Amino acid sequence: MNILSLDTCFDACSAAAGRGLRSLTPGISFAYEAMQTGHAERLLPMVETVMAEAGLDFKSLDRIAVTYGPGTFTGTRICVSAARALALATGAQFVALSSLRLMAMSARIPAAPTKRIAIATDARRGEVYFEIFDRHSMQTVVEAQCAAIPAAAKLLGLGPIVIAGSGAEQLAVEAGRQGIEATAILPDLLPDALDMLFPACELPLTETVKPLYLRAPDAKPPAPSPFIGAGV
Repeated sequence: MNILSLDTCFDACSAAAGRGLRSLTPGISFAYEAMQTGHAERLLPMVETVMAEAGLDFKSLDRIAVTYGPGTFTGTRICVSAARALALATGAQFVALSSLRLMAMSARIPAAPTKRIAIATDARRGEVYFEIFDRHSMQTVVEAQCAAIPAAAKLLGLGPIVIAGSGAEQLAVEAGRQGIEATAILPDLLPDALDMLFPACELPLTETVKPLYLRAPDAKPPAPSPFIGAGV
C-alpha cells in the first residue's frame, strides 16, 4: 500500500511517504520541521521531496492520511485543504486522525504504569486543547475539547495520569491543586506525519475531511457601517 501523510496543525510541518507498506521491503521517506509560520509555503515542497525519495508518483497513491485538528486555525486549514486537493488530483482515498490522537500514538511517550494518558496543548487564554485516552486500547476516555485549565483538570479523574504536550505542565500544576496525581512530560511533543504511515494502512476510510477547530475563530467580521444604505 502506498500512503502519503500530512500534518500542519501546530508549530511544525511534517510529511511522510510510504511505498509498499504491506510488503516485506517498504520504502519510507519523511520530513519534519518546527515552525510557527510558513506552513503553506513549506508543505508542498516537503511533499514533493518525500514522494521522490520514497520512489512514488502521485498517481500511485492509495491513501492520503491527514490530521484535521485541533490546532491553529491557519495550520488546520492548510493541512485539510492540501489533503483534499491531493486526493482530488490523484484519486487517493482519505484516512484521518485528530492531532491529539496522533500525539498520543507517538513513540516518544514512554511506557508507564498509568492506565490513561492526556494530551494537552496550550490554546492560550488560560485554556488547553485536550483529550484523554486509555493507554492500552487508545480508546477515547474524555472527548477532545477546548477547556479552561481548572475545568480540564477536573476531567482527569482521580489519577495517577500522565499528561503530554505544551499545556501539560499548566494542567498538571492545576491538577495537583485539586488533589489529582498528574505527571507532565514532553512539553515539546507535536504531531508527526511519520507516526501516521503504518497505522493508516488499517484506519477506516472517510469520504471527506472537515477541520476540527474546537472553538470559534478570533477574527470577527466587521460590523455593518451605519452609513451604508443611509439616505443622502
